[in-house]
Amino acid sequence: MSLVLINVDYLSGWLEQPRSTLTLLLTPVVLAADLPRRGVNSLTSFFSSKEDTRERILSLENTVENLQIKSRKMEALLAENKKLRDLLDATIRLDYKVRVAEVIGVNPDPERQVVVIDQGAEDGVFVGQAILDSSGVMGQVIAVSGYSSQVLLISDQNHSIPVQLLRNDLRLIAQGTGIDQQLELRDVKYTADIHVGDLLFSSGLGDRFPVGYSVGVVEQVVFEPRKSFIRVIVKPTAKLHRSRWMLLVLNEDKRAKVSAKSDAGNDSNE
Repeated sequence: MSLVLINVDYLSGWLEQPRSTLTLLLTPVVLAADLPRRGVNSLTSFFSSKEDTRERILSLENTVENLQIKSRKMEALLAENKKLRDLLDATIRLDYKVRVAEVIGVNPDPERQVVVIDQGAEDGVFVGQAILDSSGVMGQVIAVSGYSSQVLLISDQNHSIPVQLLRNDLRLIAQGTGIDQQLELRDVKYTADIHVGDLLFSSGLGDRFPVGYSVGVVEQVVFEPRKSFIRVIVKPTAKLHRSRWMLLVLNEDKRAKVSAKSDAGNDSNE
């Protein structure tokens, strides 16, 4: 029968219609038989697509995180660059030679306003050397080791600095209070011509700090009854606990005096 059908189909077109009808009838069967394969392919494609999407999301999240880290680093570099430019501007304003030092530590004692810098005796640092930042006077060196030094900030209660009012040249003494970003003027008489907002600059008395460098701004004037003096609160212009970079004032005359005193002391001990 197969041979007969093959010959008839080859020699004539009688079987075209039956073949078409049979194909139409078998189509649902073919589709039903193909359903498992299509289902497996669909599931594989679904999970594969989901995994690819998840990997792309993770990749994008990593990219965003890396960009955010780079952005924060860039912001930090820009901020540091601005601080260094400010220091450079400050050196131009000064008549003294200076060297840049970096803060590498702070004193953990809350009663002391002391920081540690990365310059020491090997760099020519000496006790009593004035320390500035781009905004004002910060303090002075109180202890020196080979490669680091301790700086007493002007806000420490054991620190005093001679100052002068810009408006009327009134000379006073500004002393630390032990409180961050706060000084107090000592022994100010009731008749003193001083007002909130007055600018205070270093007077140069004592030959310790450069003349005319900003120290602070009068923030509060308190008239206390039955007191001989008024209480004047000053806010330092220097960023005492925020500056990372400082300026060491290279005063050769002062260094020579310190060295001479040190040599004299050693000779007397001998």
